[in-house]
Amino acid sequence: MTLSEEAKARLADVVELQPTKNAELQERWELESGSEVHQYLENELKEYYFRDDNSLIRATAEAADLVDVEPGVESVDEGPPSRVRVPELQTQILEVLAGPDERSQSVVAVLHALREAFDVDPDTDEVRSGLQSLRRKGVVEVEYRTVPTFRLAMAREDLEVETAD
Repeated sequence: MTLSEEAKARLADVVELQPTKNAELQERWELESGSEVHQYLENELKEYYFRDDNSLIRATAEAADLVDVEPGVESVDEGPPSRVRVPELQTQILEVLAGPDERSQSVVAVLHALREAFDVDPDTDEVRSGLQSLRRKGVVEVEYRTVPTFRLAMAREDLEVETAD
């Protein structure tokens, strides 16, 4: 199957962001809905992606070879990933988020830490979405108290973070 330039670029996004979901691709591709994402995947990239047991979108090994893009998540064994490629906001979240031996933080606490450390002003939903994306990638864990709280799933020095453009 020959892919258009747009399809190759979008396939590269799937490889880079995996594991991902429709909403993340919708935002990246500037589409109107998650169903548009699903329709595009089925019509243009059907041979190059699959959904895992958690219904998250992943690229096939062939897709990664075809677009020559590093997967967004790399693991050296069955444990948490040793390297992730994430958007700038998620890179900043990883820098301010509590470590694995520290008390987990609420979304609002992470938001305040971001504002203080980086002079940025994301909204709560952006921070929540970033934390959930990092959780799906296995580098952040959630602890449920009165509200969900988050912390790193591993020591900061055991994770290499690359900011995606």
